[in-house]
Amino acid sequence: MTDPLTPAARALCEAMSAGFPGPGSPEELRAAARAGVREIPPPREETANGVRVRLYGPGPVQGSPAPVIVFAHGGGWVLCDLDTHDGLCRELASRTGASVVSVDYRRAPEHRFPAAEDDVYAVVEWAAERYGGPLFLAGDSSGGNLAAGAALRARDAGGPPVAGQLLFYPALDHRLDTPSAEAYAEGFFHTTAHMRWYWEQYVGPAGDPVAASPGLAPDLTGFPPTLVVLADCDVLRDEGLAYARRLSSAGVQAQVQLHTGVFHGFLGARGVLPEAGKALAGAAAWVANVAG
Repeated sequence: MTDPLTPAARALCEAMSAGFPGPGSPEELRAAARAGVREIPPPREETANGVRVRLYGPGPVQGSPAPVIVFAHGGGWVLCDLDTHDGLCRELASRTGASVVSVDYRRAPEHRFPAAEDDVYAVVEWAAERYGGPLFLAGDSSGGNLAAGAALRARDAGGPPVAGQLLFYPALDHRLDTPSAEAYAEGFFHTTAHMRWYWEQYVGPAGDPVAASPGLAPDLTGFPPTLVVLADCDVLRDEGLAYARRLSSAGVQAQVQLHTGVFHGFLGARGVLPEAGKALAGAAAWVANVAG
């Protein structure tokens, strides 16, 4: 059987998988996620409505047309932090010319749904007051879930106007019953078993997984323009495609950029996988077009 990954992606996938354990303790997985993260001098950090944030780009200028991107990092709501996604946020700010606000939200299992989404939405309100340009919500994987959830909350609560959603391989549906969840369950770094474990940590035994799944929201009308960036060889691919289709059916301007031959988390391989650079260039062009 032909490997659907490019040779470079397969080599990287094997190397990453070798250093990353299966579902286990949050502490063990967090250590693996941070392996190799160098000490990074933070650009600027503040507290936004009680939530720690790291700031990139030009900063707040009232009346400025430059967009602001509130970014929620991935990591299954359990792993990763501002440092693991520092490079991606720098790249987003550089490529888009936007101010990027990276959110240090509370993580599971110590803080279950909706704590992380509460934190992201609190920062969205803060950023809307502080910055003058169009407001975008962005995130990768579980962070894409939080961005989509915050956009849903902003719509339903009459919150700040959101110019667009930028979702990188988002986790949107707790059921994990799609063909891609079966086809790429193992052997492509991010496994279906990992994703099920993340959902268990995030929602907990007494939580409501449907409420935590923006892809299952009954009504998607009134959403802002959305770009969904996906990896073809990814457990989450089909739920991202389904979300984009539902948005389009609801009259929302929804686009998909599907990158073949790569796996979940490929944006972390900037400089190694050319697809990562293409994805970020496409995202930056989309932001510029939507921001006007």
